[in-house]
Amino acid sequence: MQLPNSMRALQYKNFRLYFGGQAISLIGTWMQRIAVSWLVYTLTHSSFMLGVVAFAGQIPTMLLSPYAGTYVDRHSRYKTLLITQIASMVQAGILAALVITETHTVTTIIILSIILGIINAFDTPARQSFMILMVEKKADLPNAIALNSSMVTFARLAGPAVAGILLSSFGEGVCFFMNFLSFIAVIVSLLLMKLKTPPTKTIDEPIWQNLKEGYDYLQNSKGIRSAILLMALISFFVMPYNTLFPVYAQQIFKGNVTTFSWLNSIAGLGALMGAVYVATLRPDKDFLKIITLANLLISSCIILFSYMQNFWLALAIIMLGESGLLALIASTNTYIQTNVKENMRGRVISYYVMAFMGMQPLGSLLVGYLAHKTSAPFTLLIEGIAGIISVTAFIPAFKKAGMGKVVHPNLEKYLPKNPFK
Repeated sequence: MQLPNSMRALQYKNFRLYFGGQAISLIGTWMQRIAVSWLVYTLTHSSFMLGVVAFAGQIPTMLLSPYAGTYVDRHSRYKTLLITQIASMVQAGILAALVITETHTVTTIIILSIILGIINAFDTPARQSFMILMVEKKADLPNAIALNSSMVTFARLAGPAVAGILLSSFGEGVCFFMNFLSFIAVIVSLLLMKLKTPPTKTIDEPIWQNLKEGYDYLQNSKGIRSAILLMALISFFVMPYNTLFPVYAQQIFKGNVTTFSWLNSIAGLGALMGAVYVATLRPDKDFLKIITLANLLISSCIILFSYMQNFWLALAIIMLGESGLLALIASTNTYIQTNVKENMRGRVISYYVMAFMGMQPLGSLLVGYLAHKTSAPFTLLIEGIAGIISVTAFIPAFKKAGMGKVVHPNLEKYLPKNPFK
């Protein structure tokens, strides 16, 4: 059966296995994220502690990502990914056991969040750079990235919805246990793959020397560097806004765990819309322009959401904003992956991961503290304004890097005449 052009990467068996396994696993991951946030807020009723836990779970990514990316370039991406998935499963199992036996504290949650952050620091660059091994034709790589984003955002839609039901009926422990079981799917999918992996080269240079080479490469790649720097600012100022969802659910909208689940699920639906949009784009699309417009969309929506009192209108705004946020993330990832040199892929992706995931903990800590000292609506208002200022400042750099031009001309011969047939 001929697949639609927007799903062409699924023709590869390895990518299909990865897609299915990750889809199940990530639903469990989102269930755990939702349960952790609700558990911490229920225990402490502190917006600052929400920021602290988010900080603890993400700061290892900022500190370790450059090293981890260099490590991935020097070792098997497949083996690294398999090890990190097994380690994540163990972490989820320990968390589930502590909560089910009611021996957990905020301190143990923070410690386990730090451990998961260390695992993710190696897992993310390995997973992102692993994509090219599953897709034989480089022209299909942008579609694989977009489909991966669609799968991630579907999990973001389904995970909170399932978590809301389980939290209200059975409590947080069941969510953590379901996440533990979900890792079986992705581990089995990895074991079933048959990959033609290039031989790992023996490198005598110190790993920090390789890290410096990645930094030097970025200094001479204006487009990639600008996209990563903007991602760092947006990750710091804008993305941590959902840290305050538990506060909005209880204090602003006077709701409960179901209200909290609605906020996260609708955000996931919006993100899925953005992912589907990016999946339909041609590989020669002007991704720098999409990055700019998507940034403006999410920042503007956060401003509108900040003081919104009508719950249903707030959901519509969040859905629209999250579609922009996902389009931003997927477009930045696609732009980088289709323009980076293969021997620099892991290192450059590690800098992207540091910008994307590493800056969020600092932002989460700031957001939690500012909301504690002022209010959640005022904090979100400041976040949205900062996002608009950030993207506006990068427009000149994007124009110099080639906004409006074909980004990767050597993909032109692979492009279909009509990508929607």
